Amino acid sequence: MAARSFLFVLGSSRPDGNTETLTRIAAEQLPTDTGQRWLSLRELPLPEFEDVRHPERRHAPPSGNAGTLLRATLDATDVVIASPLYWYSVSSSTKRYLDHWSHWLRTPGADFRRRMAGKTLWGVTALADSDPAVAEPLAGTLRISAEYLGMRWGGVLLGTGSKPGDVLSDTAATTRAKTFFS
Repeated sequence: MAARSFLFVLGSSRPDGNTETLTRIAAEQLPTDTGQRWLSLRELPLPEFEDVRHPERRHAPPSGNAGTLLRATLDATDVVIASPLYWYSVSSSTKRYLDHWSHWLRTPGADFRRRMAGKTLWGVTALADSDPAVAEPLAGTLRISAEYLGMRWGGVLLGTGSKPGDVLSDTAATTRAKTFFS
């Protein structure tokens, strides 16, 4: 079995928030020989996505932050989207990252669809609501994206918290985090 390599894509607008805290608890449980790369979309902002499918135009290979994120995404066996629940879905920076997947599907030489097939997509989110059903749009976005690319869907880890550190009081979530990636 090939060694696993996790890409953690942090989509929060603030550092060290509840979603990142919960994600790090889950990541601490991975075997020590498991590769981990952590990239913050706040630190690697992507340009506005431009849909150039119609009329058909050639997609230039991504450069800068988009190139970094494309390479990291393709290099991973597991992609973890760590996005707080913002207005019942992923954060705007996370949505922009996913929008860029559309570009990468048409980037010559990237072979994005084939290279993503078989990887596992995971989600981690913190929400301020006590009803986990409000996170269904976020989970659906990620699950359907995984299905579209032939990826495995690992599921979504939910935690409750608003102020930084609140998620640590959600003992059910921190307990689930300890077995989430197994």
